Amino acid sequence: MIFTLSTVPARLWRGVLDFVTPSLCLSCGVAVGEPASLCVACWGKLRLIEEPVCDALGTPFAYDQGEGALSAAALADPPAWDRSRAAALFDDEAARLVHALKYRDRPEAGLLMARMMARAGRRLISGADVILPVPLHRWRLWRRRFNQSAFLAQQISLAGGTPWRHDVLMRARATRAQVGLDEEARRRNVRNAFAVRPDRLAAVAGKSVLLVDDVRTTGATAEACALALKKAGAARVSLLTFALVQLPAKPHI
Repeated sequence: MIFTLSTVPARLWRGVLDFVTPSLCLSCGVAVGEPASLCVACWGKLRLIEEPVCDALGTPFAYDQGEGALSAAALADPPAWDRSRAAALFDDEAARLVHALKYRDRPEAGLLMARMMARAGRRLISGADVILPVPLHRWRLWRRRFNQSAFLAQQISLAGGTPWRHDVLMRARATRAQVGLDEEARRRNVRNAFAVRPDRLAAVAGKSVLLVDDVRTTGATAEACALALKKAGAARVSLLTFALVQLPAKPHI
């Protein structure tokens, strides 16, 4: 029998754990009623992204412009992916969750992030044939011991039933960290850095692929992944992230 929280023994075990180690807010550490959650005050600080949004960039609209509407930014510089969504704007509160998962070995933060992503990206998930995480290069994965994007992809798959694969998209070469690089430098850094494994082409050829990552800043990494997937024959690539960094609007020339 699979041991899940829906089984009676699991519920009893969770009760014992909650009694011994009470659930704490993932952000501020105060006691909360449920594991993998935030207190009311910290939840209120998150800037959730609600529809209406740009269909391609997932950025919020001030008013509903109709299904499939695109922002001026998406029309001026269309991304390599087809559609995207994010659960929240990247701010201090969202950053605490991301860093808890990525750097502090707090998988419960990832459980909350995945739940929020599943809600924000429900339409993308329902239309996907397969979910793929943005991969780490093997040396970075060896040093970090953990790929947060793969964890999120796995949890979203478990919640919705869409299969996920960690062995399809790979980093073809090592790249330097994107932190501190401007938009153009980020694009150069990851250009041609990703590829679909030659023996995994059937997993994406003609398929609708959902690409998962924790944070989208300039979109350079997701762009490089989407280009690699479409080169391998993917019919459609959608992007789902937990957080979206708000960048200053580009000046019109």
